[in-house]
Amino acid sequence: MSSRNEVTQMIEPIVVGKVELPKKVSSYFGENTFSEMIMQKMLSERTFKAFKKWQEEGEVISMAEADEIAHCMKEWAISKGACSYTHWFHPMTGLTAEKHDSFINIGTTGIVMEKFTGSKLIQGEPDASSFPSGGIRATFEARGYTAWDPSSPAFIKEVDKGKTLCIPTIFVSYNGEALDKKLPLLRSDAAICKAAIELLKLFGHTDVKQVYSTCGPEQEYFLIDEAYYRMRNDLLLAGRTLIGASSPKGQQLEDQYFGSIKDRVLNYMHDVAEEAYRLGIPVTTRHNEVAPHQFEFAPIFERANLAADHNQLLMDIMKRVAHRHRLVCLLHEKPFAGVNGSGKHLNWSMSDDKGNNLLNPGDTPEENLQFLTILTAVIHAVYTHADLLLASVASAGNEHRLGANEAPPAIVSVFLGEQLSKIISMLENGKIEKGHRQNLIDLGVKLLPKFLRDSTDRNRTSPFAFTGAKFEFRAVGSSMNISTPIAVINTAVADSLSIVVERIKAEQASTSNFREAVLKVLSGLVKESKAILFEGNNYSEEWVKEAQKRGLPNEASTAEALKAFIKPKSIDLFERHGVFTKVELHARYNIWLEIYEKVLDIEAKALAEMVRTQVIPAAIEYQAEIAGGLEILKDLVDSKAVELVDEAIEDRKQLLAGLTADIFYIRKNLKQMEELLKKADTLDPEAKAAMYYSELKPHMLHIRRHVDALESVMPDSMWVLPKYREMLFIS
Repeated sequence: MSSRNEVTQMIEPIVVGKVELPKKVSSYFGENTFSEMIMQKMLSERTFKAFKKWQEEGEVISMAEADEIAHCMKEWAISKGACSYTHWFHPMTGLTAEKHDSFINIGTTGIVMEKFTGSKLIQGEPDASSFPSGGIRATFEARGYTAWDPSSPAFIKEVDKGKTLCIPTIFVSYNGEALDKKLPLLRSDAAICKAAIELLKLFGHTDVKQVYSTCGPEQEYFLIDEAYYRMRNDLLLAGRTLIGASSPKGQQLEDQYFGSIKDRVLNYMHDVAEEAYRLGIPVTTRHNEVAPHQFEFAPIFERANLAADHNQLLMDIMKRVAHRHRLVCLLHEKPFAGVNGSGKHLNWSMSDDKGNNLLNPGDTPEENLQFLTILTAVIHAVYTHADLLLASVASAGNEHRLGANEAPPAIVSVFLGEQLSKIISMLENGKIEKGHRQNLIDLGVKLLPKFLRDSTDRNRTSPFAFTGAKFEFRAVGSSMNISTPIAVINTAVADSLSIVVERIKAEQASTSNFREAVLKVLSGLVKESKAILFEGNNYSEEWVKEAQKRGLPNEASTAEALKAFIKPKSIDLFERHGVFTKVELHARYNIWLEIYEKVLDIEAKALAEMVRTQVIPAAIEYQAEIAGGLEILKDLVDSKAVELVDEAIEDRKQLLAGLTADIFYIRKNLKQMEELLKKADTLDPEAKAAMYYSELKPHMLHIRRHVDALESVMPDSMWVLPKYREMLFIS
């Protein structure tokens, strides 16, 4: 029996003790966050008001007020059992980072006491030398700064042996350039606030002081047993299976989606939700996804900057809790070939400080001129900057998913649905007519209720779809930090809103009829941008050809897609709105290009090691066994001891020939792949990335094809790697 089979027989879920009726979520939601409610109770009225003014109007608090907040934060954290604190931030690695410091301070008398000051709260100095900078600073220049982000609450991070106060911060270089993903997001929100307020003033809303983006990222993921994970170096090192034949049963029966959740997984989901609630993360939806052992969590909408923090925390919770259940949470965009990969559908909208969703069409969207103006601005933004939207989700992992006949393709387009498409078509002609809405669905059974349908259907193949009071950007990858896609959307929309405001003001100079002026502007914008609108199947070959005719970008290569960030028009866009500088954009391009190369380099070397040490030895052993058996058969025939079917010897020869060919082509491609890796070390980053995409990846796929062929014919007892049918179907 192989070690793989032994592990399979030993796999059992952990025993989870039954829980009596749990506390109401509302009774412990956010108990591990230093919320505004707690701040209001602990701070003086003056300091709390100053803090709120800082949040809402940007008027920075005094150092005395910072000291008071720091003291109260420390007292709260200690009361929760924390003895240290950290500035928690989002570096360019895509993960989160933290450097812990103790609260203890030694006084002049030598007595140890806990102390936390406003200066330590507001600013920190982690060593920046080992974080990616993309050329912003030399490796030997170590200084970098973290600065408190007061828009996101501090929180307590717990492990078995202790607790730490985590303070959300941004991370900048010695000269103030953004070295993180959070600062550009905050800048982009400031840009969209400024542009949207100017637009709302034209519509008579002069009392709005703040507009901000809101988000709800749907987090997809896979779960597999930890024992299988530890047996596969590709999962350990690359997060995805580099080899592995498809299971006879995959997702073709469509019986997994929204199906009954297995007990082991449901116990895991309960644990994740409880930890998330204690940190104030509003997880509200959980279900089985399309592929076997694939699942999803989804939260309630929040302000975008808070949603970004919460999604990073949620991914961390998901991975940590999985180990408690002897599971591993896989967040790679395509961990298993032949079944759907995992995305992070980013639901995006805008709200004002009066609680209004600016993308809510209402019951009669054709009469809601403000909504139509904002909708048209978003369409114009996506059309104008489709290349940037694609670049914002480009990565080595997502490269396997985008365009791979699953949601969505690498062509960015906008879906509106039948009702809004008709209205946009009328807008193009400069005239809006009142529509007739048939939105009541009668199921024909008196026992069942009648219900209203949404103004749009859902198009699961569209990368950027209007799904009722929000847009859903479906191209974001499962493992990604959502900050960059949000920053790109915000900036592009802010720019289009500014264009709309300028054009409306220009039209008003020649007409006193505000409605006519707006309609004329919207008509022009629709004519400019309508090529981005598509209501059909984004997977079809016809759409690929049609998109090419329309001039829409379709770049499958991550390395090529990333170049959108350093185009002159992109640099101009981001600098005009104060989101990125030219230096910051080039740095990000260099960082993401380097990460892409390093990921593929790790994958290629992990593949070579697995094949050389696990696959080829077993295959050669089986080859020898088949060859020996063939010789025995020949001897039996020659001695006439046994009468065989005429084709029996030929059949055994074909089996041996197939095995031999697979082994040969695997070894041949391995040698060629290793030569490519040596050659790559002599190339500049752009040439290296291009070679990896066009030459290295095809070699890896060729090796995989032959390895998977071996897996399909070799005896189960000789194949040491866990198979898809086990990893995806054993509870």
